[in-house]
Amino acid sequence: MRVSIIIVNWNGLIHLPECLDSLAAQTFRDFEVIVVDNGSSDGSVEYLMGRPEVRLVALSENRGFADGNNAALPFARGAYLVTLNNDTKAEPDWLEKLVSTAEAHPDAGMVGCRILSYQEPERVDSLGMAVCLDGMSRGNSRGKRFAEVAPAAVPEILFPSACVALYRRAMIDEIGFFDGDFFAYCEDTDLGLRGRVAGWRAVLARDAVVYHKYSMTGGALSPFKLYLVERNHFYAALKNLPFPLLLLLPVTTLMRYFAQARVVIGAKGTGGEFLTSGSKKECVLAVARGMRDAAIALPKLLAKRAEVMRHRRIGTLEMLKLLKRYRLTFHELLDAG
Repeated sequence: MRVSIIIVNWNGLIHLPECLDSLAAQTFRDFEVIVVDNGSSDGSVEYLMGRPEVRLVALSENRGFADGNNAALPFARGAYLVTLNNDTKAEPDWLEKLVSTAEAHPDAGMVGCRILSYQEPERVDSLGMAVCLDGMSRGNSRGKRFAEVAPAAVPEILFPSACVALYRRAMIDEIGFFDGDFFAYCEDTDLGLRGRVAGWRAVLARDAVVYHKYSMTGGALSPFKLYLVERNHFYAALKNLPFPLLLLLPVTTLMRYFAQARVVIGAKGTGGEFLTSGSKKECVLAVARGMRDAAIALPKLLAKRAEVMRHRRIGTLEMLKLLKRYRLTFHELLDAG
């Protein structure tokens, strides 16, 4: 088996038919589909049992995106592991072009795709990921028109979005798959940075196209999502960022909070979303809880950092240069216009 496609589902019955039908139409056929259901109550399991091409791994509870993917790993037979959100639709030649790119770049442990907005197909959802000084990340070029970005055919990227990503099994065998403690959000930042620290490259299969319905599961700016993103970006930073950036983390975090306050006051970008997201107090408290829980987890995270550094093949200076090349400003992170 060449490819194992892993889809994690939680009450996503409304999205599954289109996603799975687009896989059934792929020109590349040497793949299997594993769907991990996180204790859905919307009829997803019953629907999936009626799809004979799907291997169903039914969990009794919602274990999140990270551990959901991990649950598929013992069943996956592919040399390539492809994570795919359930709220996506792939072009028929998507997998063919994705695998072709992976095979042409054997030193790349990760391959990203051209992920476009489902609602506005000319707009980019992600062309790989970019990272802020404090470890916050988001899709590179998100919201821009693809024709304006016009990347090279196979550009190097920092790492792919796990919304749609190919991971070489050899890399996963070396450094591990997702960290289940993340539950959801930023787990791809952690895995991507671990891969880069270990010396694996990442490239973009520009012409492998998938359309994504952004934030259909976690919500745009729900308190739960804000909590997980705030906590988990600290998790990823403390595990993977070069030591000089760790020393600056209190300063860069304050810089981000200042930038966030400005966009909220100006009702720009995510600031405007925040103002219409419901209880402002709940959202602010969610961010505070995220910071608190990251601080509580510090001893555990430092132990995990030691394990990450055990696989390190690139030095601090090289990693700093890499992060600078794919740096995301707070202005860009917050869609401040």
